[in-house]
Amino acid sequence: MQPNRHSARTAWDRPAPENRGRVALNEHAAGASEEPGQEDRRAGVSHPLPAGFRSRRQLVAEVWITFWLSLGTSGLYAALSLVKSLTASHAPLSHQLAVLESPVAPERSLLDLSYQLAGVLTALAPVGLVAYLLGRSGESLRTLGLDRRRPVSDWGWGAALAAGVGGIGLVLYLAAFHAGVALNVVPTTLPSAWWRLPVLVLQAFQNGLLEEVVVCGYLLHRLRQLGWRDDRALVVSSLVRGSYHLYQGLGGFVGNAAMGLLFGRIFQRRGRVAPLVIAHTLIDAFAFVGYVYLAGKVAWLPKP
Repeated sequence: MQPNRHSARTAWDRPAPENRGRVALNEHAAGASEEPGQEDRRAGVSHPLPAGFRSRRQLVAEVWITFWLSLGTSGLYAALSLVKSLTASHAPLSHQLAVLESPVAPERSLLDLSYQLAGVLTALAPVGLVAYLLGRSGESLRTLGLDRRRPVSDWGWGAALAAGVGGIGLVLYLAAFHAGVALNVVPTTLPSAWWRLPVLVLQAFQNGLLEEVVVCGYLLHRLRQLGWRDDRALVVSSLVRGSYHLYQGLGGFVGNAAMGLLFGRIFQRRGRVAPLVIAHTLIDAFAFVGYVYLAGKVAWLPKP
């Protein structure tokens, strides 16, 4: 879903001297048919530091600062929110609410709309930061596979992932809720205004773009450049993703960490974040809009 608003195949083994020529030939041959870097990612070829970096320490500092200013801080506040919920004496987790999108000025519709749009713009600031940092190292969001080169493939993968992950995620959430390890997640309490559905879809896109670009694409890409092994980087990325969902309870952490393992592995193998953004956007959009129409009308959906 999304971070709480209140609230980085890699250590690739360097080829032996006798194999370096073979690796270079393989890369040259693959370059004509695959996007830049895709063969490298599969073969496990060691990468030098990106342009503009004189040491690993600088690159490590960039990653830490990026997450300090974005989803890392969200994870910290989400953890504190979970502690607050767990230590609340008045109610168990399943009797407490985690509201994702709520009004700011419910009695003043246009002002509330302005707040919602401002929230989307400011939430996307880390994506702009990532684009800038990649540009400084001679790269771009296209390096992460965020472009329009493969629209049919990206939308096909995105829709399939949304259907599979969304359905399984709903079942896991309901199981966690009834087991008492998840809060009652309320996707929206926005008023019934003309702009409610467009804003919810926009917020779904914000969540997908922010999380997949920063915690999946950027983090896994930079960890690869730092020489991390794929499996190690994947675990870290998935734990970061789970951390900023802790405010939803332990179920939210586990479910989103599992989603991070799947999405991260797909990125490591395909080198494209675009289908992941599409899938995440569709999952959240169906959750938001579906809640608007189903809340209070179906027995299986927890009541706020």
